[in-house]
Amino acid sequence: MSKIIPVILSGGSGTRLWPASRSMYPKQLLPLVSDATMLQETAARLRGMPGTSGECLIVCNEAHRFLVAEQMAAIEMHARIMLEPKGRNTAPAVALAAFQIASEDEDALMLVMPADHVIRDVSAFQAAVGKGVEAAEQGKLVTFGIVPSRPETGYGYVKAVPNGDDGDAAVAVEAFVEKPDLGTAKQYVAGGEHFWNSGMFLFSARAFLRELAALSPKIYENVAKSAEGLEKDLNFIRPDAAHFAASPSDSIDYAVMEKTDAAMMVPLDAGWSDVGSWAALHEVCDSDSDGNATAGDVITHGCRDTLVQAESRLVMAIGLEDIVVVETKDSTLVAHKSRSQDVKDVVDQLKAEGREETALHREVFRPWGSYDSLENAEGFQVKRLVVKPGAILSLQKHAHRSEHWVCVRGTARITKNDEEFDLNVNESTYVAIGDVHRIANPYDEPAHIIEVQCGDYLGEDDIVRLEDDYGREGTNT
Repeated sequence: MSKIIPVILSGGSGTRLWPASRSMYPKQLLPLVSDATMLQETAARLRGMPGTSGECLIVCNEAHRFLVAEQMAAIEMHARIMLEPKGRNTAPAVALAAFQIASEDEDALMLVMPADHVIRDVSAFQAAVGKGVEAAEQGKLVTFGIVPSRPETGYGYVKAVPNGDDGDAAVAVEAFVEKPDLGTAKQYVAGGEHFWNSGMFLFSARAFLRELAALSPKIYENVAKSAEGLEKDLNFIRPDAAHFAASPSDSIDYAVMEKTDAAMMVPLDAGWSDVGSWAALHEVCDSDSDGNATAGDVITHGCRDTLVQAESRLVMAIGLEDIVVVETKDSTLVAHKSRSQDVKDVVDQLKAEGREETALHREVFRPWGSYDSLENAEGFQVKRLVVKPGAILSLQKHAHRSEHWVCVRGTARITKNDEEFDLNVNESTYVAIGDVHRIANPYDEPAHIIEVQCGDYLGEDDIVRLEDDYGREGTNT
């Protein structure tokens, strides 16, 4: 059996699951359906799959690199992480992975999976992959068509060529079909030849690059040049940014699969969902006898078929039916489930207004830990910093703000100009404008620090990094 290298695409922003999902902390990095994040669930379903070696290649947004690395380490999954310099849709992302894999073994098979899907039956998923191997070894581009459980207008479809009685083997693809209206979707389901387009694929690096070069040469040429400039950055693989950004932005479906004569499909019936909306998430969550799914500190009274998630406080829902309520520390969404796809339109409106709630949560994660913005007003803001054991912030200074630090839990090692000292619980220190400073935690417990910033400008870009353990020297983001 050929070697299979799983390629996980983790570049999406998940705007339809706002306010939980945001561009700097998207849905694949959140624990939406279990205690594990969706990325972790995707990686975990590879365990024990024939042909794989326990390693995967993840293509992700550069801004998410430390979160991705941390989440893979947490489940003890070895992953090589390739950084997209700029979002260019799935075709260039898959091409980056293909060039990397082809440089090592161009006949190796790539199992391409989005990081934000739910698959309930892992055994059925692994079996479907096995059924696609022979076709992929013969140079075919295999996709996985989801056996539809209902007429669905939110998905594209794959029309397969009938294959007699052997209904679960790889079959030729007749056409990729855009999202249909309800009447057409009912015909598709009744006919039995149309399957939901899963966005998962199996093919050799050689075969994919062959088809990409023939069918979308501009993507091939630009990504090839980007791959030639690959560099290692800590534990990350960084392609040439300028050439990658010059590539057309296109999906793998449009760039290759809809044009190729080599497309094959394996049916997949494994409890799949792309969790593309709050309504879709509700369908895969455990619900009570009234159809209500809750998370966090939630009380429901007289509700039916309702999803309520609370992040930071008690949420009580009374008399709701077919409603979504999502509370976070800085935003709350209330929507009818039938309108949950409209969340993207509202997020677009917030972006147009320059609202930072589209990008960041109130609590922001960094490679050294996190900070939570507790209060923000003209001239000052208050944050709670949590520094992980063994972590260290960059050596830095500010031009516009001073900082007051109070240690409230654990012990922090402080560098301030030429001084170095420990800050213990109920002790404080003052960092003046222009002071060179850093916080470290060489101890075994997290250090919690309340930081009060004062100044005429308090933006996160008021920072000059002089040294940094995470490769961010000279940056201000």
